[in-house]
Amino acid sequence: MQDSLRTGICFGLTSAVITTLGLMVGLHSGTGSKMVVLGGILTIAIADAFSDALGIHVSEESENVHTTRQIWTATIATFMAKFFFALTFIIPVIFLSLLMAIMASLLWGVSILTVLSYFIAKAQNEKPWKIVGEHVLIAIVVIAITHFVGDWVATLGA
Repeated sequence: MQDSLRTGICFGLTSAVITTLGLMVGLHSGTGSKMVVLGGILTIAIADAFSDALGIHVSEESENVHTTRQIWTATIATFMAKFFFALTFIIPVIFLSLLMAIMASLLWGVSILTVLSYFIAKAQNEKPWKIVGEHVLIAIVVIAITHFVGDWVATLGA
């Protein structure tokens, strides 16, 4: 796979999982509203996908080593991966209770991150458990922090 395509897909997938799960958990604990969580996911899928794509675009340009085609490949791959994978988190929210949707989304997100991390480790001839563990641990930290921030925000309205 072309480096710029791999960069965009890996960045977009990772960002889709961590950002969307963090947002979902924080909004759930802060509001308990299915509509707010759905709105948050849609916002992430649109605004954050464009933001991440522009971030990759500028980052790749700033390295001054990539062709215009490579830069745009990474940009488009980042947008597509972030947009479509963030949208997959809508499915459980639509069809399940909010608590069950959060649980299903956590399982889905950690599964995506685990599979992606496994392939990255294999490509680098690294021990998969180290790379998978590191990436999943970071996701868990983000999810835990956003949960507690959501709990705290919920107390502000009381």
